[in-house]
Amino acid sequence: MIRALCLCIAFIGLTVHATVASDYSNRFKTLVEGLPSGSLKNELSTCSSEPLRISEFSISHRGAPLGFPEHTLEGYLAAIEMGAGSIECDAVLTKDRQLVCRHSQCDLHRTTNILQTDLSGSCTEPFEAWESGRNASARCCVSDITLKEFKSLCGRADRVDLRAASVDQYLQDRPPLNPDMTQVGCGTLLSHKESIGLIGRHGRKYIPELKKMDAISLRAMGLSLEQYADLLLEEYRNSEVEASTVFPQSFDRRVVDHWLTRHPDFSNNVVYLDGRGRNPLFLPSRTDMEELFNKGLRYIAPPIPMLLKQDHNGDLRETGYARYANQSGLKLITWTMESRLSDIAGFSSQDSDRLLVLDALHRRAQVSGVFSDWPATVTRYANCMGL
Repeated sequence: MIRALCLCIAFIGLTVHATVASDYSNRFKTLVEGLPSGSLKNELSTCSSEPLRISEFSISHRGAPLGFPEHTLEGYLAAIEMGAGSIECDAVLTKDRQLVCRHSQCDLHRTTNILQTDLSGSCTEPFEAWESGRNASARCCVSDITLKEFKSLCGRADRVDLRAASVDQYLQDRPPLNPDMTQVGCGTLLSHKESIGLIGRHGRKYIPELKKMDAISLRAMGLSLEQYADLLLEEYRNSEVEASTVFPQSFDRRVVDHWLTRHPDFSNNVVYLDGRGRNPLFLPSRTDMEELFNKGLRYIAPPIPMLLKQDHNGDLRETGYARYANQSGLKLITWTMESRLSDIAGFSSQDSDRLLVLDALHRRAQVSGVFSDWPATVTRYANCMGL
């Protein structure tokens, strides 16, 4: 009965979203209005009202989580309406070895209503209320439940009250991060296989990320890391998806190297999510990039701050990392527009700066695609630039 009510709410949500599709570019227009006077503002102002066209430069990051629960049917459909050329499904395994779309192995206590259902008893760590000096907490993992159980849950925005005295307070509804959107009452969760069907029906490309799963969980399922990585690609083969439309990605070099060597049909599109910049001792080099290219890698995806820096005039320029990648023949993809300001030291001060960052990513860093939590922003920019 509860799930039936949730599904009803979800379908009502879809109807509401369809009525506001024309508003998906409102945010872009607001950002343009905030730009300083100049050629970029003039260029973007003249094309901000045209219909959105699909662009491969625009990549949906977990759907459209600035306004919809991440990795839900509603968010994916919104991203598709926003013209994203590729849609991301972060893939993890349920207890019965089924791949589903979820950002991490153990985020169900934040991104679903599991704590408000009978499945709360399956959680690795039950809910504990806030106490002085200790935040409210819980830990509920996809690997704790079956696919059927997973599908019975409602997706929700990933925002909780860490000072909550109860589960209901912990999961209290809040306005969506994008004030132009209506909050989805119950986001519809998807299996990886369902995401393949949905994305394929709408003619978009696939950019699945194999998420990290702890070794204990994989062993309990009788899987090695490599077998886990194989399962992801097998679902595309079993669905008879053309390998050239799939861009499998991972932060784990072991997974990336495995795909490059053992799955030649997918190897041209394998994406290495490069998080090495988190290590303050990491120094990019031309040699490093050439070694990656010579191993068969063609796409590398660092976060935005690894690609841009300010010059002495305060203008954004490409970093050595971006130059080395381009010189070595690697194509750049970056993340994540609209999640927060760029984190480029001393640069971002207001929302409209996002468009300055986006323009520098295109013109200076020469990226091939940009992940966004609100794909309409990147799509509209790409349409204006003919990308």
